[in-house]
Amino acid sequence: MVRTPACQAGGRGFESRLSRKFSMKKIFQIGAGLVGKTMAHDLSKNFELFLADSNLNLLHDIKSELRHIHINHLDVTDTKSLRKWIKPADIVLLAVPGFLGFNALKTIIDCGKDVVDISFSPENILTLNNLAIENDVCAIVDSGIAPGVPNLVLGYWNAKFKVESFDYIVGGLPKNPLPPYNYKAPFSPIDVIEEYTRPARMMINSKIVTKPALSEIEILDILDVGKLEAFNTDGLRSLLSTMSHIPNMKEKTLRYPGHAQLMKSLLDQGLFNKDRIKETSNNLFKDWKLEKNEEEFTVLDINIYGESKNIHYHIYDEFNQETTSSSMARTTGYTATATINMLCNNLWTEKGVYPHEIIGSKKECYNFIINYLQEKDINIDIKHY
Repeated sequence: MVRTPACQAGGRGFESRLSRKFSMKKIFQIGAGLVGKTMAHDLSKNFELFLADSNLNLLHDIKSELRHIHINHLDVTDTKSLRKWIKPADIVLLAVPGFLGFNALKTIIDCGKDVVDISFSPENILTLNNLAIENDVCAIVDSGIAPGVPNLVLGYWNAKFKVESFDYIVGGLPKNPLPPYNYKAPFSPIDVIEEYTRPARMMINSKIVTKPALSEIEILDILDVGKLEAFNTDGLRSLLSTMSHIPNMKEKTLRYPGHAQLMKSLLDQGLFNKDRIKETSNNLFKDWKLEKNEEEFTVLDINIYGESKNIHYHIYDEFNQETTSSSMARTTGYTATATINMLCNNLWTEKGVYPHEIIGSKKECYNFIINYLQEKDINIDIKHY
């Protein structure tokens, strides 16, 4: 197992140099939830941060810790207010639930603002590419732990050799699971439910195949964790078009054994239907809410098989006691903040909508983001065989 080398811009003085260089940049962040709070802490070190959310309590909670940031109450569905608020922005960070993401992203692009997006909206965000080019905008999308990091990694190795197969498994889970769900949601419960209901697309023998979410459950022995179950979800997203030359690609979500079957039973009862999903989400939020400083972890395994070599990445991260940040907030949030810093370093200057597999094809961008995560003590182990 080896760790990737730090990129030339890295090293232990990395953050202080960023702070001096970018202190005048204005970052406008939309979303102050669990991941949003961690990103706000990180970005406020290097930039002038403007933070908006529809929840005033969340905003004031973060403001009490970060007195120097600017907060604003914002309904992201109010297009006029959104346009007015982001007018002074250098870069916008969009961190809203998926069902709000697409229209908000479209508005941001239409305003001519560069944007990093972690809303993971169900719509095909690549359809906004022409709009981004017309407005001279760079929009980097799906900038989280997954999708995000697996895309970055695949893009990097795809530029080096012919990839024949790609797969990854990922999960964020409590260290001390409680029945019946044995699960806590590190982000919006309605977005978790979306994973359980949206049909899972995969590439099999160069053809896109669709299977039900929660299908093909298997029990795996995961390094640093133990036995977990993996099941199909729709995590490949943009890879199905941008990497369609790769014959086989697949993604699965990890949970404690038994969780998928329980979710299937709720699905069969119609509790995830459109007319009941909001109520179900609200009810599950009570059981799935992470308690303050509750220990949890995120694990990600990526496999790339090629003609000349095979590559395996293993990422394992836990709740950080020092910063009281969840692992999902760290791994997802720091991928997004790394991307913002990458843009400010002018390592990526192309205009359009770009998922991370395209960003990763440029060595300097790959190195920068991987190094940034390692600077945050997120362990990334890589094995070549």
